[in-house]
Amino acid sequence: MLELVFANLRVRPIRTFISIVGVSLGVVLVVLFTGLARGMTEDMAKRANNWKAEVVFSKPGGMEMSSSNMNVNTGFVEKLQAIEGVESVVPVGRYISPSAKGRWGVQNLEGVPWEAFAAMNGMYLTAGRAPAANDEVILDDRQMRNDKVALGDTIELFGDKKYKVVGVFAPPSGSRIKMTLTALQAALESENKATYILVKVKNGVDPATVAAAINTAMPGNKVNLTSDLIIDAQERIPGLNTFLKVLVGLGAFVSTIFVLLSMYTTITERRKEIGILKSLGASHSFIIKTIEGEALMIGILGAILGFIIAFGAAQAIGRGFELAFEFSLSWILWAIAIAIGGSLIGALYPAWRASSIDPVEVMVNE
Repeated sequence: MLELVFANLRVRPIRTFISIVGVSLGVVLVVLFTGLARGMTEDMAKRANNWKAEVVFSKPGGMEMSSSNMNVNTGFVEKLQAIEGVESVVPVGRYISPSAKGRWGVQNLEGVPWEAFAAMNGMYLTAGRAPAANDEVILDDRQMRNDKVALGDTIELFGDKKYKVVGVFAPPSGSRIKMTLTALQAALESENKATYILVKVKNGVDPATVAAAINTAMPGNKVNLTSDLIIDAQERIPGLNTFLKVLVGLGAFVSTIFVLLSMYTTITERRKEIGILKSLGASHSFIIKTIEGEALMIGILGAILGFIIAFGAAQAIGRGFELAFEFSLSWILWAIAIAIGGSLIGALYPAWRASSIDPVEVMVNE
């Protein structure tokens, strides 16, 4: 039967190739886009949590990755500094907006008191100086390359406001674009406000103990340990898991439909061949197994082609746009299941139709 399966696939090479490409599209959808989503969210999480501070103080909703709320009064800085075990406190403002025209994704800005922020988190300037005026910013090296700017150039933020690039910082942490906290407050008209406040504890002091003391002294606020914020970034981005599930469903639909249409038209063309097989004693199950065997081979070849395309595209995109990809074994297994399962399911109806062909009617008519 295996020889018959391969022979049937070779007889119609163009249709077989189109079916394989169709299945591979489903695999590419799942592998490439889930890899990109995971890579970008993990990169965001690592940068967002590349802090030496152990505690983050905010209002409910303030630490969501998609949140731009400036709802924490900077007056809490003095109160937090007075908590026993606290070494230093730094307020941080954050603003998230769609990327500049012609760019995909979002633009993330942070307003920080640079000297205090850098001292707390072990950051430094690799070129230029810290921002001082309200129209100055510093960027990390990746953002400098992406925007193709040099020190002294200007970039547009908040739509059409121009900001001068005065420095380059490292290592990457949080937003790739930073300005003074007062500059962000002025731009957003949020005087004396921040998105969250970073708290560094003294050496030898348990961060959980300090966090508990903050909760007791200032109830009704949100206090997180930074170590807890590194947990699965996907869970902290609203709608991402739904998006990935939709991709999986779309991949399964594409694979199933391509194989269904291909097999259905193939069966229509092979009525005489199937009629002869049945007249020679081929059973219903033999015909179904043959058709499903063809679908299985298409699914396997489609999965292989899909992985080649997805991994190749990931390498090209990663080098060209410096986007991070992180492939997951679970999503790879899902892609394989979609390719093979979708092919087998798509071939079920054509296989049943083929097994129901009346050999006498076929021989009379054809």
